[in-house]
Amino acid sequence: MFRILARAGGNRLRSTATLDALTTTRAFGTKAAPPSRLRNIVWASTGAVVCGLGYLYVTDSSAGIHRYVFTPIMRLLDPEDAHNLAISMLKYGACPTDRAADDGLLAVELWGKRMSNPIGLAAGFDKNAEAIDSLFGLGFGAVEVGSITPLAQEGNPKPRLFRIEDNSAVINRMGLNNSGMQMCADRIRSRFWRLLASQSKQQGETVAELSSSVNRSAFTDRLLGINLSKNKTSKNDSYDDYVDGLRTLGAYADYVVINVSCPNVKNIAAGADVAVLESTIKAVLRERNRMADYRPPVVLKIGPDNDNDQLKLIAQLAMDYCVDGIITTNTTPTRPAGLRDPDEVAKEAGGLSGAPLRSMALATTREMYRLTGGHIPIIGCGGISTAEDALAFAQAGASMVQIYTSMVFDGPGKPREIKDGLVELLKGRKWTDVVGEDTRK
Repeated sequence: MFRILARAGGNRLRSTATLDALTTTRAFGTKAAPPSRLRNIVWASTGAVVCGLGYLYVTDSSAGIHRYVFTPIMRLLDPEDAHNLAISMLKYGACPTDRAADDGLLAVELWGKRMSNPIGLAAGFDKNAEAIDSLFGLGFGAVEVGSITPLAQEGNPKPRLFRIEDNSAVINRMGLNNSGMQMCADRIRSRFWRLLASQSKQQGETVAELSSSVNRSAFTDRLLGINLSKNKTSKNDSYDDYVDGLRTLGAYADYVVINVSCPNVKNIAAGADVAVLESTIKAVLRERNRMADYRPPVVLKIGPDNDNDQLKLIAQLAMDYCVDGIITTNTTPTRPAGLRDPDEVAKEAGGLSGAPLRSMALATTREMYRLTGGHIPIIGCGGISTAEDALAFAQAGASMVQIYTSMVFDGPGKPREIKDGLVELLKGRKWTDVVGEDTRK
């Protein structure tokens, strides 16, 4: 009897519990998830957020991980291997970007073309025009590719690239290795029309309309420079290689650079012989002026080792023939005093770039601006690694500056670092307000 009553009571309790559960389910519309499922949802959500934030951090060029982790790791590699790896990563988009907008104080106009900032990448980094868009993505206002020669050439024997770590300097004797102008022209040309076709679909304008309104970089506020030089087999006093390069590549350049100052080849007489320099300038400008639809500005790149008399002659030629700009300067074959070089890397032959070049390049910039009366735009290059350096070059007369070696030591966030620093240093003034300030005092 007691057993029957107990069983009946248990059945009633279970029925009550079941009814309560059903009532609860109906009241809330769903059954409570098991704890393990909730835990999985929480972990998955947290992981997605962390991965998303991590992606945003790592792909930001100004993130400290690039300067303090990735760049030091790259410097453990052979210098040329590290350079080639960097180009490959940029080429395939495995690189960070500068996400910040440029401050309006940094805007500058050269040859009627607008740049959102005056920080450019010097020639020598992207020799074969393989990574243009990723380099613009790092925040440069201008990217200069090359040097490019008419025929492909291997350059000098390896090893040919060396770091002087204690001086944040590099010695190179690359010898103008590049893929040749036809291959580079194919890359540059296809990129230009591909980007214009994409913009045409987005903006509803024809490609023809866009081609007349954007810079040759395919952007409204960036410039693409193409640096031209000579094959090693060409005659010392010949200018044909420059003319051929201009004829093939000029239509796709916001400016063309005539490199007459590379210290790593021996057949560029225009860098030392004024008569050859004059004939080269005349021939290149004559070819440029024959171009029908578009005529790119022609810029001369000179070395840092000219004395005052040589600089006067160069400045006079530039003004007489209406050269559109001058880059001051290329690398130097000399070795400034005071190099900290315990490994004796400085004994290697080649052009020195980086911090030790700064004073020579700055002095050349100041003198060339003075000699040309500020009538020819100057592009300062050599040892620029900080906002203070960039400002000093502007005050000496540079309308734009270029960097390269400082990225080897400090990483891809260097353009943003310099731009942010400049905004602070300018204190409300515009970049264009300080250009040539030292000479005007």
